[in-house]
Formats: sequence, structure tokens, C-alpha cells
Amino acid sequence: MKKIFRWFSLRSLHSKTSLAVTLTAAVLIEVTSAVQYFFAKEGIRQEVEHRAQSELRAKSLEIRNVMTAVEVAVENMSWAVEQRLAQPDSLLLVTQKLLADNQYIVGSAVAFEPYYYKEKGRQFSPYTYKHDGTTTSLQLGTDQYDYHSMEWYTAPIQSGQAHWSEPYFDEGGGEMMMSTYSLPIHDATGRCVGVFTADVSLDWLSETINARHIYPSSYNVLVSRSGQIMACPVESLVMHRSISEVTANMEDTVIQHINRQLAAGKSGQAVVHDDKGQKKYLFYALMDENTGWAMAVVCPDREIFRGLRQVTFNLSILMLFGVALLSLIIWRAARSAQRLQAVNEEKGRIENELHIARAIQMSMLPKTFPPCPDCDEITMYARLTPAKAVGGDLYDFYIREGKLFFCIGDVSGKGIPASMVMAVTRALFRTISAHESRPERIVSAINNTISEDNETNMFVTLFVGVIDLQTGHLFYCNAGHDAPVLISRDGRRIGMLPVDCNLPAGVMNGWTFSEQDTFIDSGTTIFLYTDGLTEAENAEHGQFGEERMTAQLSRLHFHGEDVDRRSAIRACIDQMTDAVHAFVGDAEQSDDLTMMAIQYCPKHEDEERRRLSITLPNDIATVPKLQHFIDEVGREASLDASLTMSLNLAVEEAVVNVMEYAYPQGTIGTVSVVATMETDMLSFVISDSGSPFDPTSKAEVDTTLSVEERPIGGLGIHLVRQIMDSVCYERKDDKNILTLRKKIDNI
Repeated sequence: MKKIFRWFSLRSLHSKTSLAVTLTAAVLIEVTSAVQYFFAKEGIRQEVEHRAQSELRAKSLEIRNVMTAVEVAVENMSWAVEQRLAQPDSLLLVTQKLLADNQYIVGSAVAFEPYYYKEKGRQFSPYTYKHDGTTTSLQLGTDQYDYHSMEWYTAPIQSGQAHWSEPYFDEGGGEMMMSTYSLPIHDATGRCVGVFTADVSLDWLSETINARHIYPSSYNVLVSRSGQIMACPVESLVMHRSISEVTANMEDTVIQHINRQLAAGKSGQAVVHDDKGQKKYLFYALMDENTGWAMAVVCPDREIFRGLRQVTFNLSILMLFGVALLSLIIWRAARSAQRLQAVNEEKGRIENELHIARAIQMSMLPKTFPPCPDCDEITMYARLTPAKAVGGDLYDFYIREGKLFFCIGDVSGKGIPASMVMAVTRALFRTISAHESRPERIVSAINNTISEDNETNMFVTLFVGVIDLQTGHLFYCNAGHDAPVLISRDGRRIGMLPVDCNLPAGVMNGWTFSEQDTFIDSGTTIFLYTDGLTEAENAEHGQFGEERMTAQLSRLHFHGEDVDRRSAIRACIDQMTDAVHAFVGDAEQSDDLTMMAIQYCPKHEDEERRRLSITLPNDIATVPKLQHFIDEVGREASLDASLTMSLNLAVEEAVVNVMEYAYPQGTIGTVSVVATMETDMLSFVISDSGSPFDPTSKAEVDTTLSVEERPIGGLGIHLVRQIMDSVCYERKDDKNILTLRKKIDNI
């Protein structure tokens, strides 16, 4: 020691300083290495935690997707079971279809309460299952297989709610390890009469859980709500041991805490030691609240930090590891940037496609207001404002045979699906109303077409109306839509049009829709809208409501002699739109907004119409009286002799047809003819109370054929069609009503 001390004492200050610097550098290197080691280890631990949590989320999502698919499949098929309760032997078809439509379901049963079907005995449960690629159907309930005591049956019956059972081996049934989803079924009175089930094999769970791992020696464990091991690398433990039994001999008390956490459905992480003293990182989480299943990811410490320990004493390798880690970070950042760019490009493409879809959808709506510029009886305007790029509202209108056909509707949902249903509904309205004048029949045909194979369960509220422009007679049918508003000529009387409570179109095939009618007074405005108007919400979730709507309508000035009707009707829609926007403010539009206003003002409405009428018994011998009547109409209307003769032929042919076909031989009845003379139109309304008889149902006669080739009949209505401008038939109040119209210039 003395020699060493003397050696140090003889050193120059420079040597001592160099030594101090060397020692300091060595200490700094060691400290730097230790700090680098600490942060590297911490970074790896966090990476493991992140990957483990990602693994838990990914596995949970995979399992939840399958479970949800099973639940949705069972719930979507439950209505078929409840509809077939009166046909127990047909329930097996439901279970077979459920298996055929879902690859994850290996078995399905409809299990009933004891003696629900007395002729079937105490236990009745049609069951279908798949095993080794073969589908087998059988009667599940037997003396050896009393399903009434099994959890998959008792739990939903007692709780009245859907239930996932604990995993079990279905001996006597599917003969495999499975878990069963059970849904209570009810009869027409609402009484729970049994359950509808779907079985999921545990083999699928094992394959999913062990498909991939964070590290080669890491593994995943899936446990049930009771702690049963459902999936793990050791197949002998599956459904034979609980997690508590497996860890009972471990001295590490943290294990018991984790078991309690798993049983309580909680998530977390911990460092544990197995029975051999090896350190492991354990991450656990609840996979699904409905099933109570939990999953744990186990990662051995020696494998996680094996690389780091190899470079603990080698600073250069540690630096290379840092460079590699940095390169990995840069690479991941570059990939993230590429993904972000791809997402932005995809977003731009979708927005462009939605813009095109919006343009297509809006182009389908009529834009000519009024529908016929030469039609002065109607002034109207409409507007549709979608809540998204495309919407589910619709409106349409056109004039045919002196009648205005119009509709307004609101499809359930929003976005592209709703826009597709909207397009279909509008096309159906145009197609059906082209040859059908009764709103009830138009709505019924639309309903039956939409509801057929309606797997998405989408529907449309719809109002269809037909206005006779000569008489102001409005026929309409409402399918679950908001009632239109009627505004009187002077704007002082505002009220809702009475509508029946029919179902929306697309809900039930074959539903019988009711038709209503009323007369629209001259100058009356019909205001139609969708619930996007009354249910428009502001930032405080307050709704615009019917009161604000009617108050706004009462303030509008679109009546009076000095008002430009077309501009006023458009202003009605514009001002109502402004009122809604002012109420909503900065709040996002929550629903599509559609409005349509129709004002009925027949030409020369202040002039008194001239009418003549005659009533004849159903006796052809009285036809000469009809001829004198037509001659009188011709004189009143100042018609020339040739036109009067043509009208005589047409009306006489129509009346004789009624006498011959509407009243069977020996039947006593009358035929009424009402002639109405207006400025440029002469109309004859022929009505009778006889049997239903539609002369317009006869097909057009092909006059190019020879007499021998031409079918018998149809020449009479052909003559009427040739003379008159329009011929329209309807059955109303048990009466045949045939309307003949002729345009003339000299009335």
C-alpha cells in the first residue's frame, strides 16, 4: 500500500487529471450503458405490452365477430320459429337453414317447455347438427337427454334474455365440445314457450386462439366465466381443468390475485413465476361481456429479453441495436405515411363517387314547375335537401289524362342504402301510376314489390295523391307518412289533411291500404313535407315541430289577386327553408329535408260552370231521350252539327254498354249522365249502380286485321276512344263511373 501511495504521490497533476478523466469516462460509459440498458429494456417491455394488448384486441374482435354473427343469425331467424309454432314438424327446416347459412354454427335446436305439444310428449326439440361434414337431424329430447335441466335451456327461460352457455361436451346431442347461444321464443300471447339455439364448436376457438403468437414460446389461454380452460396449447387441459386448479400449487401469490381478477371480468397485466421459478409476463382481459370469456397472453421473460442480455456488456452491439431500432421506427413511420396517403386517396375517391351519386339522384327528381307549363290549374314547387351526400327522401309528380299524380316519401335510414331504396320507390311510382289511377292500388303495388325479399328490413313512408284538375277531387293514400297541411285561399285556415294510419311501404307484404278522398277548394294550397322539417334539431336538441311549421305557413303571403302564384309558391318553400336554417343554427343537419307545395286554381274559377243532366232506366228503348239530351247540350255549348253527332255516337255507345253489361237481364236500375260545359272542355260523367263493369279494360282493336281475323268485341269502346280525348273508369261507392272528356274551342 505504501508503494502504491508513493507512486500516486509522485505522479504529476496531469497524470492524476488524466486518470480522473479516464475513471470519469469509464463511469460515464458504464452509467450510459446502464441507462441505455434500462431504457432499452423498458422500451421492449412496453412493446411487448403493446403487442400483447393488440393480440388481445385482435383475438377479441375475431371471436366477437363470430359470436355476433351467430347472435344476429339466431335473432333474424327467430321470427320464422315463432311463425311456425302451429306447425311443429316444420321447425326442423328452420334449424337446417340456420346451419346452411352460417359456417360457424355446428348445431341448432328449437327446445320447448314440457308438454308444450301434448302429442309430442314431455320433451320436443327438433335438432340439426354437423359432424365430419355430414348434417344430421334428430329429436333431441329423450329420457336419456333431458335438456330441461341443462344450462343452455334453463338460463334463458329463467332470465327471459338471450344467453351464452358455459362450454360443455354435448353427449347425446352434437357429441363435441361446444358453447350454445340460446334465445327465448314466445307464442302469440307473449308467453315464453322455449328457446332457439345455435351451437359453436370449441375446436374453432382453439384454432383462432392459437393461430399466431407474439413469440415462439408465448401462448394464449382462454377461460370461461367459471374459470374452465377452453383453449390452450395443452389439449389435455381443455375442459378438464380450471385455471385455479392448474395454478393451485404455484407459490407465487400474484397468480391467485390474477385468478380473482379474471373471475371478476377485469383486465390488467402482471409479472408472475411458474412452478419452476421461471419469470413470465402475463396480460389478460375480458373478451366478451355476454359470454364472460377471458383471455390471457403469456410471454416468457427469457425470450423477451434474450437479445438484450446478449449485448449487455458489448456497447458496440448495443449501439447497433439502437440503430436497428431507429431504422425500424423510421420504416414504421414511412409505412404509416404511405397508409395515410392511401387513406386520403381512397377518401377522395369515395367523395367523388358520392358527388356523382348525388348528381344522379337529384337528376331523377322532376325540375319543371309546374309539371305542364300550359296547365294553369296547378302551381307547385318542391325541394329536397339530403342530410348526407345522398339521401332517402323522394318526391315526384306528373299530369296524365287531366289528373295530377304526385307523391312524397321518406326511406328509413340515410346514405347510400336509403338512396337506392329511394330510386326504386320513385321508379315504381312512375311505372305503376302510368296505368293505374287509384292511389290505394299504387301504394299496394309499391309495398308488395319492396317488401318481397326485403332482407335489410328497410321501409318507406309514402303519401300518394291524385287530383282531378277539372273537379278538384283529390284521391289519396297515406302509408305511414306525415299528414299534409291544407291552407285556405285567404291563408286564414290551416289544418292537417285527415289521413288513415296505414303501415309504411315495405313492412308487410299484402297489407291492405285504405284510400281516402276529398274535394279541394279553388285556391287551396297543399303543403307536403318529410319529418326532416318537424324533427330538425338545434344545438340544444330542440325540434322545429309542427307548431313552428304552421306558424311559419300562416305568415307566408302566397294568396290573393295581386300575387304572382308561381313566385309565391316557390317563396313558400324558400322561406320555410330559411326558417328551419335559422332555428337549427350551426347544428349539423340530422335528417333529409323535403318539402312540396301544390296550389289548385282551376281556370276561370270565378265563372259559373254550366251543367245538364239526365237519368234513364236501363232500357234501351229510352235511348232516343239520350239523343235529345245530347242535342240540347250541343245547342247550349254552341257546337256544330257534326261534332254534336259524334258526341251522340260516343255517349250513346257508352250508355248502351252500361245497360247491357252492368245490369244483368231482368235487373232494374238507372243510368245517370251529367254533362259539364267549361271554357274549353266538355265532360260527360256516366254513372250506374250495377255490377262492376270496366269498358276501358278492353284491349285496343287492331283495325288492320280482316273481319275474320279480328277478335269479337271491343269496337264500341274503340269508337268512343276515337271520338273523345280521354276515357277514364273508376269504381267508387259501389258505382261504375265512366268519364268522357272532349276539348272544344267555342264553349
